Amino acid sequence: MHVASIGIFDPGPLARDDGSIDFEQVLRVAEAGLFRAPRFRQKLGSVPLTGRQVWVDDPHFNLLYHVRHTSLPIPGDERRLKRLVGRIVSQKLDRSKPMWELWFVEGLEGGRIALISKVHHCLIDGISGVDLLSAFMGPDPDRRPDLVDHRWVPRPPPGPLQMVGDEITRRVTLPGRIAGSLVRGLQKPTQTWRDASHTVSGFGEGLLETLTPASETPLNVPIGPHRRFDWTRFELDAIKEVKQRLGGTLNDVVLACVAGGVRRFLARRGLDLSEIDFRAFVPVSTRTSEQRGRLGNRVSMLIVPLPVNEPDARIRIERISERTTELKGSGRTEGTEWIEEVSDWTTTSLLTGFTRLAASRRSFNMVVTNVPGPKVPVYMNGARLLESYPLVPLYENQALGVALFSYDGALHWGFNADWDAIPDLHDFVQDVEIEFETLRKR
Repeated sequence: MHVASIGIFDPGPLARDDGSIDFEQVLRVAEAGLFRAPRFRQKLGSVPLTGRQVWVDDPHFNLLYHVRHTSLPIPGDERRLKRLVGRIVSQKLDRSKPMWELWFVEGLEGGRIALISKVHHCLIDGISGVDLLSAFMGPDPDRRPDLVDHRWVPRPPPGPLQMVGDEITRRVTLPGRIAGSLVRGLQKPTQTWRDASHTVSGFGEGLLETLTPASETPLNVPIGPHRRFDWTRFELDAIKEVKQRLGGTLNDVVLACVAGGVRRFLARRGLDLSEIDFRAFVPVSTRTSEQRGRLGNRVSMLIVPLPVNEPDARIRIERISERTTELKGSGRTEGTEWIEEVSDWTTTSLLTGFTRLAASRRSFNMVVTNVPGPKVPVYMNGARLLESYPLVPLYENQALGVALFSYDGALHWGFNADWDAIPDLHDFVQDVEIEFETLRKR
């Protein structure tokens, strides 16, 4: 359950005369970034008796364990970089330590360098990941780490009695917080009833959908421990031109490209597409402006049917646009957000159980997530970020996931797949590219 991203940089001042990375500069950048994101020096602790997970400072935190330096074999082409990414994301994070790694990779052709970030999903979602990015990078090419004392002294870990006491306090104050919410709701009873009915209706529809499995496909098989990774890149102006001409949103164009790609991919596998019910799990950020800058997850979910049985590309995007518009007004987002809030109040096992149920029951066939990023170039200690490809983790029977990140006028696609189930991943990437060109010509 770790998310990842692969950034490709023009190294600029990070490069030494021999073309290698000035790793001492890198460590100074990382140290300064951690000063603004202290959660990344914390690990998981467990409350006795209840087993509830809490964050505690890691007394043995070692920056050099988390920030790593490696090089590609000659000739250092992108194929070798993709293979390295697959190998790194195939390895589990150590839960006895802060759950993140940064891999700085030199030797990429053209004198470029790469940064592979790998962070457990419990630390960040897509939006908070972008916020974290700003701790290490910015739009100023001359920006350098603040020359301040970044020495860090961990707080002593809480003992079992303190953990139990804090948990009792949290549970004792829970009725008061719930009562406060009810009082605020009673101040506007009509609106509160309307909102509650909308949320409950959306939750009920979502639960019913969760219990109804989507079609079985070659993409929905038990997955193994190894990963393949691939990517592609579209210009945002070209996508916006398709959106303006054919209607819908930018994300509708993305889902239409995925639907067309899946159609071609499954047809080559000999699947009968006439009656297929293929669904995409589309995470939707519920992070408010007040919650920007905070780590953790604020994500709801929509399950969007993709019309892969429709041969006409234009009709596919029309049907997707109609369905996403309907879902956004149905209360599904509020319903899953309500589960998250109840889990915060009571136990995280409620949200975990709901998510696992959705995955195990195959209520969706794949994840497609799209995260907005900076619209202008950003720099890390003078090194310009050229491209950034995201990676979404795979569920137990989901052999392929698609993540997107918009940055500096382009939409970057990252494709994560099970090594054994999808040996022809690059064919699927080409299928998506062909579908986009088809939409451009409609």
